[in-house]
Amino acid sequence: MTDSKKTLVVDPLDLAAGNGLMNRRLFLNSALVGGATLATGGSAFAQEAIVGEGQEEWTLMPGDDLPEYGDVSRYEKGRVKRFVSEPVGLATAALGARTPLHMLHGTITPSGLHFEVTHHGIPDIDPDRHQLVIHGMVKQPFKWGVEQLENYPTVSRQYFLECSGNTRVNWAEPKPDQNFMYMTHGLVSGSEWTGVPLSTLLDECGVSPDAKWVIAEGGDSGSLARSIPIDKALDDTMVAIYQNGERLRPSQGYPMRILAPGFEGNISVKWVRSLHVTDQPVMSRFETSKYTDKLHDGKSLQFSLEMDVKSVITRPSNAVSLEKKGMYEITGLAWSGRGKVAKVEVSADGGRTWADAVLEPPIQSKMLTRFRIPWMWEGRPSILQSRATDEFGRVQPSRAALMAARGKQAYYHYHAIHSWSVNARGAIRHVYA
Repeated sequence: MTDSKKTLVVDPLDLAAGNGLMNRRLFLNSALVGGATLATGGSAFAQEAIVGEGQEEWTLMPGDDLPEYGDVSRYEKGRVKRFVSEPVGLATAALGARTPLHMLHGTITPSGLHFEVTHHGIPDIDPDRHQLVIHGMVKQPFKWGVEQLENYPTVSRQYFLECSGNTRVNWAEPKPDQNFMYMTHGLVSGSEWTGVPLSTLLDECGVSPDAKWVIAEGGDSGSLARSIPIDKALDDTMVAIYQNGERLRPSQGYPMRILAPGFEGNISVKWVRSLHVTDQPVMSRFETSKYTDKLHDGKSLQFSLEMDVKSVITRPSNAVSLEKKGMYEITGLAWSGRGKVAKVEVSADGGRTWADAVLEPPIQSKMLTRFRIPWMWEGRPSILQSRATDEFGRVQPSRAALMAARGKQAYYHYHAIHSWSVNARGAIRHVYA
């Protein structure tokens, strides 16, 4: 069998923006697959298969037995989450494990690669003994076990979940973080969540018209508590019991958790055991000393819960270098805590010119959206950027604009345009531009 390289011919009229960004319609042309080879000599390959010469060893013997629970190929063992810091001893402080976005495609994150943050470790909960109670400003308190919740009509929705500390390393000055995307963007993931709408349970309890908040408390050793506005609780919040078609995993809140779409991840309290309906927030330490936004004057903004419009190019990124000149696909993810992504623009010249990327359907509210655009790299230095706009007209800001608005003491809710610098040798670094 022999290989024959495809010849790539690009019409200058197909350029959509500076430094090689191509018109997105070119994805309809299969000839633009960079580095593709044509297989020839099919009869010779067939002859090899007949005589057994040159066959791979795995074709010559029976394979392994089927497992009770499927695992990834042993050749994919490197595609794992990365810890913010390696856990040592008992989990007495916040620990985080980050999703390798640059290794994934599509918008659904495998459950085993979904990011995790825990402030008090992962409790070992017996589902037959765990119950959720709704009490406070209601006509009738009720409690449910997971088996009882499964008897209610459930809904399945795809949503992203993002820690408000995601990309916080980008507040740092003067030099940007050079870790892979584990550190810069690894605290966001997308899943299909299945559960009971919280409005169904609240309606059954009879919520007081004077209620303003629902205090969610987890069943972990620290009893993590967060306040959810009653309007959000009655809107699209759910008590989730399944993730990606299977029961929640322990690190994701087994046997039940709150899922508040579009709000910062800490609001979606895991291992939830209590929902206290009240007329004021709980003002826990996760709403005072943590998960508040520092401002220019030293004051802090509380309950800035909705995640901003955001995007990032996942490939190419600093995880790999460009090996040769030619056509590449620029692809990444965009999302908004308010609704759907309406547009993603991509620049290859540091924001001087922009071109619209393709948004892959389905485009869902409060869910990751995959974008892509062809790029002809001719060996010139480049700065790759993406800029998202949501259906409400909110536009992802430049880093300079965000810093001017929020100052240098901020910690949470960084959502500025991210920049990858490509040098003439194809090496990629994170830069501020």
